[in-house]
Amino acid sequence: MTQKKNNRFMPILMAVCVVVGIVIGTFYANHFSGNRLSIINSSSNKLNNLLHIVEDQYVDTVNTNDLVEKAVPQILSELDPHSVYISAKDVQTATDDLKGSFSGVGIEFTIRKDTLHVQQVISNGPAERAGLIAGDKIVEVDGENFTGKKLTNEMAMHRLKGPKDTKVKLGILRFGEKKVREFTITRGEIPTKSVSAAYMLDSETGYIRIKNFGENTYPELLIALAKLSQNRFKNLTIDLRGNTGGYLQSAVQIANEFLPRNRLIVYTEGRKSPRQDFRSDGRGSYQQIPLIILIDEGSASASEILAGAIQDNDRGTIIGRRSFGKGLVQQPIEFNDHSMIRLTIARYYSPSGRCIQKPYTAGDNKDYEEDILTRYEHGEFFSQDSIKHEGPAYKTSLGRLMYGGGGITPDIFVAEDTTNVTSYYKQASMSGLIIQFAFEYTDNNRQKLKELKTLEEMEKYLKKLNTVELFASYADKQGLKRRNLMIQKSHKLLERYINSRIIYNMMSEEAWTKYLNEDDPTIMEALKVFRENRAFPAPPQKENEKKDVA
Repeated sequence: MTQKKNNRFMPILMAVCVVVGIVIGTFYANHFSGNRLSIINSSSNKLNNLLHIVEDQYVDTVNTNDLVEKAVPQILSELDPHSVYISAKDVQTATDDLKGSFSGVGIEFTIRKDTLHVQQVISNGPAERAGLIAGDKIVEVDGENFTGKKLTNEMAMHRLKGPKDTKVKLGILRFGEKKVREFTITRGEIPTKSVSAAYMLDSETGYIRIKNFGENTYPELLIALAKLSQNRFKNLTIDLRGNTGGYLQSAVQIANEFLPRNRLIVYTEGRKSPRQDFRSDGRGSYQQIPLIILIDEGSASASEILAGAIQDNDRGTIIGRRSFGKGLVQQPIEFNDHSMIRLTIARYYSPSGRCIQKPYTAGDNKDYEEDILTRYEHGEFFSQDSIKHEGPAYKTSLGRLMYGGGGITPDIFVAEDTTNVTSYYKQASMSGLIIQFAFEYTDNNRQKLKELKTLEEMEKYLKKLNTVELFASYADKQGLKRRNLMIQKSHKLLERYINSRIIYNMMSEEAWTKYLNEDDPTIMEALKVFRENRAFPAPPQKENEKKDVA
């Protein structure tokens, strides 16, 4: 009986999908070409009629709202990999990271053994002002139990976030105590930083790590540059590895800071979106400083716009591995119920005319989603010769060879080092055991670790502690059998990963980045390029000269 009901239901669901697709496609195509259509037209009447028929006459009770909620994402998936639907309840989460702030209590948390643990308390935030400290366990929210197997990250964020100036009462179990403490916290604006590190790699070289491109990324960058200026930096490295992108305007503003006047930064173009050029205005304060951009397979969208602008204009050197290849422009469109779609309306092109978007098959995203794995299996992470360039070749005005067909190919390739990777290391890292061990160790030794005020002190202490041995014993009890020869071979990798997580738990994100960069091959290559004066500083340009890349 159930199978028959499902078979009857599927044609109706497919019909709704098709009709909703026609409505959305027709309405928004005309919307962006300057003609607003009334929602009440022949297509929408047909859709409304269909939904009424289903509601009135279908054999079983049907929730038509749920039907549409399921149909819209399916329609968009038939277009391209980045046109997506975001339900009303998920919109805030989807936009918070890029907005520069959100309203909440101001903690970083993790869920371990069905309990929410406070990992870090944001400095001068509502939670810190109320008295919460790292290591606290939140066991009650507004008088209700807040533990158990049903506890999820989404549930926690929903209960802890909320409108500014609203209150939430938390029951806290503190380390070494058995009695639950109660704290009433008034929610406030919590800044979300996209520039997570800014420090000197050596006496001459400044380093800035950008996590994403949000509303405040450009002013954050200016603050970081001002901080480095106090150290009189002469070279600059911008790390975009793992940066999945964000707002186009932020990438354009940052590129403008380093480019001479009237240089093309990026242009967009689509079927209903006429070409739009974004150019530098010549007001940037760092037009001559030697510049290196670091990228990898996790660098996408706005990261690729910035890297492409610097590379195509012969303004700096790109080091790392080929970037992701996300060059589709999405327009956010909100519905009356506050849900939204992000609809692809154009493509990004680098100054030389390279399409940043890698190939995809409309309606079939499997190969697209597995592209990074395919690159890995093909050897692209380990050999520059294994990179498949599916587009034409381009040359900059200085004769540097570049390739289209998706992503930004670096000027200098740095292979992923897997020399000491063993199956034990893979299991330890991929299973989450290292993160779990690091958190539990931190939680149990917080008082001692607090005494270590600098990164150097923390490194020295952890090295002496032999955290790899402690982890191996812990992991063995958790079911990961000890493999002494493999542990010995992967010792440096294990130590680096374990210690970095403890440092992250106890110190700032900048300290964590600094620790990981100490023996990073890509960072070492960047410093070498600066020493050898190969960072392609921009040549002087006449005030009235207009020059694009050929």
